[in-house]
Parts: sequence; structure tokens; C-alpha cells
Amino acid sequence: MFRLVEAAGWPIWPLIACSIAALAIVFERLATLRVARVAPPTLLDEAIAVSSGTLPSVDTIDKLERNSPLGTVLAAGFRAVRRPHASAESLREDMENVGRAVMHRLGRYLNALGTLASIAPLLGLLGTVVGLIEIFGSQSDAASNPIMLAHGISVALYNTAFGLIIAVPSLLFYRYFRGRVDDFGIELEQAARRLATHLQPHLGAAR
Repeated sequence: MFRLVEAAGWPIWPLIACSIAALAIVFERLATLRVARVAPPTLLDEAIAVSSGTLPSVDTIDKLERNSPLGTVLAAGFRAVRRPHASAESLREDMENVGRAVMHRLGRYLNALGTLASIAPLLGLLGTVVGLIEIFGSQSDAASNPIMLAHGISVALYNTAFGLIIAVPSLLFYRYFRGRVDDFGIELEQAARRLATHLQPHLGAAR
């Protein structure tokens, strides 16, 4: 590894930093954007079952909010209904506002991952240019320096390859996570609408 870094020259260090950051984001998002953590399959049915007769207690709503992002959206609906003079419009607005905040949290770090996927090839290109400069610097009117020539070629090729090695997986994971977030957004919206319909009879009773 040290020989690779030495052969690639100083331009490899920004690329190494990008690779570490990209790996950290990918592993963090893989752990976070799981169905069991974002939208547990049975949570909505359980919330509807609990509130079929009366509204759940404040403690139950707090536990629901801490359960998952889906639980946070559902808890917002229950809190809206418990307020005096609650209406269908206020219920919908509260759940939409909380849903937007939840979606923002689900998309955390994705812009950074997309940025890393974009700048990695540019940093590789920078290394290529540095390598070409060393290649031309190894040439002189009298003779050429084969050691400098070989080092310049190494810098150019290693940095180009490493930049692409970082960019391609980062872009793939960025697209994958974006798709996951969009799918979760649709699922949360459908769950919110179902709960809002279920809570309609409680609006009159909560006043």
C-alpha cells in the first residue's frame, strides 16, 4: 500500500480522503436506510389497532415517535388529534410538516456522497496533469531522466484509475440511496393518509 501511495505521488492523498469519507457514508446509510429501522411493516396496523377505541396516551405516543421515522409521522397525527379544536386540515398539515422533516433526515449525507462521486474524477484528472508535468520535466535538451519519466507515468495512471475507482461505486450507491429514500417517502405518505382517514372520527371527540 505504501508503495502504491509513493508511486502515485501527493495527489493521491485527497483521493484517499474522499474514499474514506465515501465508505463512511455508504456504511452509515446502509445501516440507517433499512425497512426495519425506517418503516417497520406492522407498525401502522399496530397504531391503528391501539387507537381503534380511544386515542393512545401521551406516553404511548412518545414511544411511537421514538420507534422509527414512520413512528414519528404517525405520532404527529395522534398529537394533532389530541389538540383542542383539531380539524382534518390541521391533522393533514401537521403530518405533512413532520413528514418533510423526516424525509430530510433520511436524505442526510446523500448530497455529500454525490459530491464525492463528482469530484473524485476531477481529483484523478489533477493527478494526471501533475504526472504529465513531471514527464515533461524529465525531458531536457541534453537527455531524459528515466526515473522521473517513470514516476510521472505512475502518478498520471494511478491517480486516474483511483479517481474512477472511487467515483463509480459512489455514484451507484448515491443513486441507490436516492431511490430508497423516494420509496420510503411514498410509503410514509400512504401510511399518513391511512392513519388520517382512521383518525377522522376522533376529531369530533377530541374537541
